[in-house]
Amino acid sequence: MVKTAAFTKFERLKDILASLQEVVVAYSGGVDSTFLLWASFQVLGPKARGVLIDTPLVPPYKKEEALETSRTLGLPVEVLSVDIWQEEGILANGQRRCYFCKKFLFSKLKAAAGKIPVCDGTNADETREFRPGLLAKEELGVRSPLYEAGLTKREIRELSAAFNLPTAWKPSYSCLATRIPSGTRLVPELLERVGELERSLEELGFSGLRARHHGDIVRLEFEEQDFPRVLDPGIRKAILALCKKAGYRFATLDLAGYQKGSMDGG
Repeated sequence: MVKTAAFTKFERLKDILASLQEVVVAYSGGVDSTFLLWASFQVLGPKARGVLIDTPLVPPYKKEEALETSRTLGLPVEVLSVDIWQEEGILANGQRRCYFCKKFLFSKLKAAAGKIPVCDGTNADETREFRPGLLAKEELGVRSPLYEAGLTKREIRELSAAFNLPTAWKPSYSCLATRIPSGTRLVPELLERVGELERSLEELGFSGLRARHHGDIVRLEFEEQDFPRVLDPGIRKAILALCKKAGYRFATLDLAGYQKGSMDGG
């Protein structure tokens, strides 16, 4: 059952959205942005719309998942394609990559939105984490209604479940750059390689996993409850075959399991 505190914060969220009168929501199809867009649409109707920013940092199958979710919920979502391959701050993949990336992407989104307020799905938990992209968002004046309402990730999941949103218990997802060690330059082939490997692993029935690139080695992070299945002889051989097909000489299982931000990302 959803706690009363979460519903109280939900009422606060609706007041915040009503005060904005019209919004463009940066939409990814994840738990937070889906809930924010859904709530915005409940409050503002056609004056709320989502924009999915199409970049090589998110694999095509994840974009299609996001669009399918919006169609299922009847939420208006447009696709904005952007080219990151001339943005050195992103491609260099340094410690401030997330800042440069968010600055670039939100600048494009704000330009497309014109005078309409742009909102993102930052929640009340995220300001306690390593999130250099938050500074870029603040510099550009992007609003974060979930954060402003004090809603935590747990509360957003609970509310999503209460309102029957299909994303309520969806695993968190982060861009493909978080699979690459800081300082290793981002190139199309590398992002495609990691993205395709994760898609293939998900087709084996896993979720909430990461394939971390380390040269000839791929370090696989699975949820701890999936370890018995990962180590099943048949599944283990299938995983190894997929890693070899992706071009890795060695595949390792991280015994710590999936760790958010193990490469200072997600």
